[in-house]
Amino acid sequence: MEVEKLKKLSSREMGKEEAAPLVRKSSDSENEVNDDGVALESAFWVEFKRVGSMAAPMVAVTVSQYLLTVVSLMMVGHLTILASFSGVALATSFAEVTGFSVLLGMAGALETLCGQTYGAEEYRKIGNYTCCAIVTLILVCLPISLVWIFMDKILLLFGQDPEMSHAAHEYCMCLIPALFGFAILQCLIRYFQTQCMIFPMVFSSIAVLCLHVPICWGLVFKLGLGHVGAAFAIAISYWLNVIWLGIYMKYSSACEKTKIVFSYNALHSIPEFCQFAIPSALMFCFEWWSFELLTLLAGLLPNPQLETSVLSVCLNTTTLHYFITYAVGASASTRVSNELGAGNPKAAKDAVHVVVVLGIAEAIIVSTFFVGCRHILGYAYSNHKEVVDYVADMVPLLCVSVTADSLIGALSGIARGGGFQQIGVYVNLGAYYLVGAPIAFLLGFVLKLNAKGLWMGTLTGSLLQVIILAVVTVLTDWQKEATKARERIVENSIKAHNNNGLV
Repeated sequence: MEVEKLKKLSSREMGKEEAAPLVRKSSDSENEVNDDGVALESAFWVEFKRVGSMAAPMVAVTVSQYLLTVVSLMMVGHLTILASFSGVALATSFAEVTGFSVLLGMAGALETLCGQTYGAEEYRKIGNYTCCAIVTLILVCLPISLVWIFMDKILLLFGQDPEMSHAAHEYCMCLIPALFGFAILQCLIRYFQTQCMIFPMVFSSIAVLCLHVPICWGLVFKLGLGHVGAAFAIAISYWLNVIWLGIYMKYSSACEKTKIVFSYNALHSIPEFCQFAIPSALMFCFEWWSFELLTLLAGLLPNPQLETSVLSVCLNTTTLHYFITYAVGASASTRVSNELGAGNPKAAKDAVHVVVVLGIAEAIIVSTFFVGCRHILGYAYSNHKEVVDYVADMVPLLCVSVTADSLIGALSGIARGGGFQQIGVYVNLGAYYLVGAPIAFLLGFVLKLNAKGLWMGTLTGSLLQVIILAVVTVLTDWQKEATKARERIVENSIKAHNNNGLV
């Protein structure tokens, strides 16, 4: 009987473009009015409050999780063995490129699937999607772990120092449990994020960070485990985060309808998840890997120590800024996917306007701060006058990068919420590797602009990415996307009922 209703709903939607939304919340796309019919609050400011209320705590979540790695690296840096610090720094970069970036990108598929499903009030499917994502990401961790096991041989093959490669190998081997914890954690974060349940993540992330400091200190110094202890500390912290969020999901009444239940039926969603997860991972990794390539190229420049140091300062600065843009993008993804799933294209479009304006405003504020502090920014990382002066010269380019990153964060979030990951793959591949990388090589090595040239080349790719994603967003027919989202949800609901033997 329920399947027949779904089929009728599906046929009605196929027959007409303008369909009534599955979920209509009066506050979602309609403004309250007073007795004279004057809007009490514009749709823009209503949406601005919603996005802002999600973005601010999401910054706390992402920064807290990023600091786990930073704290471990700082602890190792205070050891007397220089090879340990260099090895951990190398292992961290290797682990991010080959493992964590892949998992983070694949988990982005849940922003589309869970977000739109939550908007359509198909709550049971949210738990199913999260379950199949956890299983899929755990399976992906297996080949990544195999790569990490042979990491020392890979590094030696590329001519790295043997002692440093050995330390990096030990660190990555002990980081394998963290890889599996990270995979589950990213799925749980998307599970809560797409339901606008931010507080559990904020509390958990901050609490775990506070515990991570003494845990890492105890393992590294008190038990004398050194850099191996730093890796174990990260693994413990990730799993503590997973356990807390899992307990909250199991016992909280807010998660009653969307509870994650491991069952065979949930695995039927794996092909659909991979349909979004693979392009989502490629979209994310193409951008991430381009900056790692920048660091490798800097080592081939004349005076590599200076050029690499300056690029390291710029990359660390933009990485810290990235958490703000990522939080805005996560908010954009949630709002757009929720409204498309609910069949509210106008509200989805309003959310797009808000996050773009928010991204521009954030870029202006941060760029102004960098310009004002350009002569002292370098001192946060180095006491060498040469490095500080070079960083001051790079600040104008850094400001343009900040602006581009702010818009990329917002537009990428919109793409994930709307399910446009496949377009994002081609955009990022073309922008960074067909345009950005060749220009970086030309400016950096042929025209002898060194670090500035490399940064300008990558910046060209970022600006091209912004332009193309902006054009795609402007040309998007949100009514059509809302209809597509609803048809997909109805179709999958029918399949789920058929699999359960209700037909």
